[in-house]
Amino acid sequence: MTSSRPLRQRDIALFFFPLLLNIQLMSLSHTIINGALARYADYVTALAGMSVAMVVHLFIASPSYQNHTITITMVRGRRSLRSVSLFVGAVAVYVSVMLSLIAFTGLGDLVLIKLIGAPPEIANAAREALQLLVLLPFFTGMRGLFQGLVIQSRRTSLVSIATGVRVAALIGFLALGKNWFFGAQLGAFALVSCIITETLFMAFFAWRVHLPLNTHENEKSTAEIFRYALPLAYSSCLQQTIPLLINSILGRLPDAPLALASFGVIRGFLFLLAGPMRNLQQVYLTLVKTSADNLVLKRFAVVVALSLGLLVLLVAGPAAQLILSQLLGVESALLNYLRFPLAACSLFPLLYAFSNLLRGWFAGEHKTALLGYSTIFKSCFLLLSWWPIVEFKPPVSGATIGIVLLLSAEAIEAIFLRIQRGRLLVRQNNR
Repeated sequence: MTSSRPLRQRDIALFFFPLLLNIQLMSLSHTIINGALARYADYVTALAGMSVAMVVHLFIASPSYQNHTITITMVRGRRSLRSVSLFVGAVAVYVSVMLSLIAFTGLGDLVLIKLIGAPPEIANAAREALQLLVLLPFFTGMRGLFQGLVIQSRRTSLVSIATGVRVAALIGFLALGKNWFFGAQLGAFALVSCIITETLFMAFFAWRVHLPLNTHENEKSTAEIFRYALPLAYSSCLQQTIPLLINSILGRLPDAPLALASFGVIRGFLFLLAGPMRNLQQVYLTLVKTSADNLVLKRFAVVVALSLGLLVLLVAGPAAQLILSQLLGVESALLNYLRFPLAACSLFPLLYAFSNLLRGWFAGEHKTALLGYSTIFKSCFLLLSWWPIVEFKPPVSGATIGIVLLLSAEAIEAIFLRIQRGRLLVRQNNR
């Protein structure tokens, strides 16, 4: 592939930082919800119930979280836009049906209590939250499609603006929802409402972008798009088995309520401080045209990841009292419990950056099936870890165990993808 000029750090920054702000604002919305729930008298049940509900939702709804990547790669005209929209709608229907089965039928007890191992009161709070989250897949699915169109046009600032509106709306919905909802269900109501608001703004921005979609040049057929998108969808689904399996392990430890609540809070901060690195996939697919461009992007990713890692250390250390206790209302007992595992997460942004750069490469090469294999390796690692941890119950906090498992799984994926990329490049060079 050729490019008119070499990719510069400035080019990447102008494209990436609005997306970073978008992830930060999205993460802030989850953190605001956790802060509201942390102020309840029974904050452990509220936080743990919302955490378990989100883990279940993220696992089932995860096939739709690659919609923006699929749109960037595949939409070249009106025909391919219709085909991608069909894929988005089909996935949304599937996700909503599966969430409804857990929220409204006896399958919920099997999943929440038997499989995840949540105590009955936490499982009940999670079920109440899921009863509202069944509406979410249609809006998150279309939001991803609209985001892909806007990112494809390199108007990434519009994505951040829509998410900023979402955060502002969230505060109002939390205040409004107190009239009808309590605990984890209040968090679910506010989340669904603010995402609907965000999706409406993204639809307006995508319409205003006016992409040149009249040409049918290089468009893929519906069958080709589904063959490309399905591996990405199930790979995204398998990614969410990681927090699901970790939660199921933590739910069987002696300090299960504290461990589940802490892991939910920590994952909220990781989403806030490390989540932006997942946008490296979109940066790679949109901006990288040569091997030199790839090296420039790698240097950029390392600098950003190390900076975000330092922020994680800051929140876990000197700023813990201010941010976690005073701003978010986390009680002293929970604060002291989660500070060490949160500090250990300072390594996560770098691992996550390398994984997402590699995922961008495989998506760009249309080798999406290998992305599913990498997550199978991560899941197998956790399944192998399950029995010894649950059986022998190591004498450390459940939150610490959860974070060690999370970091190890991410490292395994990065190593696997790096090895597979090397093998593919050797085969290409030998042809």
